Amino acid sequence: MKISYKWLKDLIEINENPEEIGKLLTATGLEVEAIEEIESVKGGLQGVVVGQVLTCEKHPEADRLSLTTVDVGGENPLSIVCGAPNVAAGQKVIVATVGAVLYPTGSEQPLVLKKSKIRGALSEGMICAEDELGMGTSHDGILVLNTDAANGTPASDYFGISSDYLIEIGLTPNRADAASHFGVARDLKAVLNRPVALPSVAGFAVANQDLSIPVEVRNQEASPRFTGLTISGITVGESPDWLKQRLQTIGIRTINNIVDITNYVCHELGQPMHAYDAAKIKGGKVIVTTLAEGTPFVTLDGVERKLSATDLMVCNAGDGTAPEPMCIAGVFGGATSGVSSETTSIFLESAYFSPAWVRKTAQRFSLKTDSSFRFERGTDPNMPLFALKRAALLIQEIAGGQVSSDIVDIYPEPIEDFRVDMKYRNINRLIGKTLDKELIKSILSNLDIQVENDTDATFTAIVPPYRVDVQREADVIEEILRIYGFGQVELSESMSSEFLSDFPVNDPEKLRLRASELLAGNGFNEMINNSLTKAEYQQSLGDSLFGEPVKILNYLSEDLSVMRQTLLFSGLEVIAHNVNRRQRDLKLFEFGKTYHQSGDKYVEKERLSLFLTGNIQQESWTEKSREVTFHDLAAFVTQVLASLKIREVEKQEADKAIFKSGLTLFANKKPVVTLGLLNAAVTKKLDIKAPVYFADFDWEYLLRQYSAAVEYREVPKFPEVRRDLSIVVNKKITFEELKQIAYRTERQLLRSVNVFDVYEGANLEGKKSYSISFILQDEQQTLTDKVIDKSMQRLINAYEKEFEAVIRK
Repeated sequence: MKISYKWLKDLIEINENPEEIGKLLTATGLEVEAIEEIESVKGGLQGVVVGQVLTCEKHPEADRLSLTTVDVGGENPLSIVCGAPNVAAGQKVIVATVGAVLYPTGSEQPLVLKKSKIRGALSEGMICAEDELGMGTSHDGILVLNTDAANGTPASDYFGISSDYLIEIGLTPNRADAASHFGVARDLKAVLNRPVALPSVAGFAVANQDLSIPVEVRNQEASPRFTGLTISGITVGESPDWLKQRLQTIGIRTINNIVDITNYVCHELGQPMHAYDAAKIKGGKVIVTTLAEGTPFVTLDGVERKLSATDLMVCNAGDGTAPEPMCIAGVFGGATSGVSSETTSIFLESAYFSPAWVRKTAQRFSLKTDSSFRFERGTDPNMPLFALKRAALLIQEIAGGQVSSDIVDIYPEPIEDFRVDMKYRNINRLIGKTLDKELIKSILSNLDIQVENDTDATFTAIVPPYRVDVQREADVIEEILRIYGFGQVELSESMSSEFLSDFPVNDPEKLRLRASELLAGNGFNEMINNSLTKAEYQQSLGDSLFGEPVKILNYLSEDLSVMRQTLLFSGLEVIAHNVNRRQRDLKLFEFGKTYHQSGDKYVEKERLSLFLTGNIQQESWTEKSREVTFHDLAAFVTQVLASLKIREVEKQEADKAIFKSGLTLFANKKPVVTLGLLNAAVTKKLDIKAPVYFADFDWEYLLRQYSAAVEYREVPKFPEVRRDLSIVVNKKITFEELKQIAYRTERQLLRSVNVFDVYEGANLEGKKSYSISFILQDEQQTLTDKVIDKSMQRLINAYEKEFEAVIRK
């Protein structure tokens, strides 16, 4: 955001220099990134003075050159060779003396004046034309002045040339209210406690009704307010110097006086405007509506664009059968309806368009204009009428003409102020300092925030609608603090402010880094994906798996219409992208958040995902390449869990809707990770043909379970004993079930259970044989055969009772 220091001074009294203003603005949250001195004429015309031609004779060696003597206020007149056809004795002229540096119009290189000989005659300067000074484009002859100014008067004084300062502000997206000189002046008003003086529109008047153009708004949601009027009898031409200088200072290219005025008002008041050639409004009517999908429209840049059915357009009545587009509302004008040198009457528009509608259209066409920049962030719905009158008065002053219609102001549902309930206790608690109540009310008043229902403890803040970022109590408190000054809140050990965030015992960033380093050390690459995704991904598997989706109200495309409910599909998109580029051996992980809706609440969870596909290792001279298996993924999962001190887990089969085969691991009866081979139906959605192994961690829960405390145990002095059993059970019974029964049956001596062989064959129809090892140990004494046999018999009895197992001997 670029602001002119001189322009700012027209709106508010400023005694401070630009650097001091920059510090004040930065302190209030409008961070000033640069301050640059801008000269209205490049070089400032240093060394250029007013002079008088004393003599003028033809050059003896050149018919088109003249030999002159010019008085520039020095002891002796200067001898100057001049090639202008209009030079004559007695004229007052502009002279560039030796050493002057000029920046001629259209030239990037400076012109340094030196003494020289031209066709044998000495020349000690140059009598200048307009373009040679960089003040215009005319080169028909030298500038001849009508003035009594003394010879030697600096040209900068004669032309009233003074420098300005460009203040560049790094405007944050929430501060749309400061996207103008008036908006910045409002912040200075609050911090300096000085009034802001808007230009007067008291002189506005309607001259006649000779050119009334009715307006019909068919989409009130997209265009809550639309104002307009007509002006007849204008003369389109070049803007006056003061207007051109203002716009050029902030980097705006001047076009003609009408367009320049609309740009001027936009940057002065923050209200974008548009002027249409009234003669080109077919049917004599303006219609604000959307058009059919695919309607062609040629914009000002000469590009034909295909409109969407959600693009709001300002149209004319066309041939009476359908509206004809003239402008993409709030974004970009059309090639045929704009103001040209032949225009004599205009329709002037000043509106408030929906930020969401403008944002989607600007994004779809990749058009970023001064107008869309403001509309998509939220302009002031109460400004269009004032801005319309301001622009109309400027047009009459500069281009002539008369207002030829009443003002059209379509605003059926005025946008209300925001009402925020406030507590003085919360203001002092969050700021960390007790502020005087009158000071609080004074700051809010200077910010145009009114105070109602004021009591000793509470009040209601009435926030104007242009402050779209101030709708909560914390927002109002932030406004008070930024104007009061962060630096005025003293730091002390007894500081009474409260933190808005918690500081957990376990630093989640350190634990996340630990897991990241572990995975990176095992050859994984980290992904960072968008939290927005396609709704169809989750819909294809059913909302019951992930919960109700969080839908984006103003989504930019169908591909980004919901918040992701799982990290699965964003990871698969990355795999598909890499596989399509011949990168097939992938180890990927991602830390990210998932979102779903539960009733009227939104749930946000931190997850960790792992993906494996292709070969686990490349072929080398020592071993062949090998494809990824479930056990490779399980090993990495086990390492991550171990890094968080999760070692004892229970297992059950994973959901078949996602996994062809897989497990869900439980810790403390809570599912902490699901892992396995993805179903081909899932990977096929992204056209992935290779097998993909996926693990999904509940990272948030795992962090809560982690404890940094270290527990030490004495190494047992007595030996452990191994016993094996071969058990035949129904083939549907899993090893995990057998393991759980063993731990429940022998709680004291059983240390571990492991399966080392599984057999299924024709002679075991409908059944399965597990070969299982049991490790027994007593930490108090050496186990005897009698004790071991009793323990093993209890296990056998439990298996026979629970699963009708047959013990093979």
